[in-house]
Amino acid sequence: MAQPTLRSIGQVLTILKAEFADVSISKIRFLESEGLVSPERAPSGYRKYSEADIERLRYILRAQRDQYLPLKVIRENLERMDAGEQPAAPEPIPQPSAQPAAQPVQAAVPPGAGRSGRPLRLTRRELLKGSGLSEARLIELERQQLVMPRHNSTYYGREALMICIVARKLQVYGMDTRHLRAIKQAAEREAGLVEQGAQPFVRNNPEAAQLVSELCQLVIHAHAALMYTMLER
Repeated sequence: MAQPTLRSIGQVLTILKAEFADVSISKIRFLESEGLVSPERAPSGYRKYSEADIERLRYILRAQRDQYLPLKVIRENLERMDAGEQPAAPEPIPQPSAQPAAQPVQAAVPPGAGRSGRPLRLTRRELLKGSGLSEARLIELERQQLVMPRHNSTYYGREALMICIVARKLQVYGMDTRHLRAIKQAAEREAGLVEQGAQPFVRNNPEAAQLVSELCQLVIHAHAALMYTMLER
């Protein structure tokens, strides 16, 4: 009887990249650390993936990409599948109430984009569905004041959506609320710089909002360039 074909993690990565361009070895290892896939181990310690393991990974990645399912729900679905049952049917993702149907919420929307048009207004349910974040994770972000409704409103804006999406994606790299707090502290310092730099120019200035926005963009560009410079070293 022929032995089943087993592949290395590098070979699995090559196979998966045909459908999932952003998949990485780190992500595959993270999914293993979460107990969602259990490849065999060679005597040398290297992972060996079967065809069943690869199909399992495909299911996980599709569920994250297409259905925005959190890992908890994916784990429950995998347990049902292992028991010979059908996974729970995903709920449809609603369109944000203030957005046209032809413009679904996307992770690629940068913070602050579209300020000249109608602002994004998301209910709590729409925020969870649009970001793929779990209720428990959102509660934690709110407790740390990392995500908040718009001022004097119960609706969430574009920045809240972006933070929730980033928080979900950072989990793949083992980064949690502690790391987001550090990012928030850096943002608070930079916001202080923007306020200090803009203060002499905004008094009685009808273009104050545009000036602050431009100054903010300059600080963001400098921050990004310095981060890349440091990482290259």
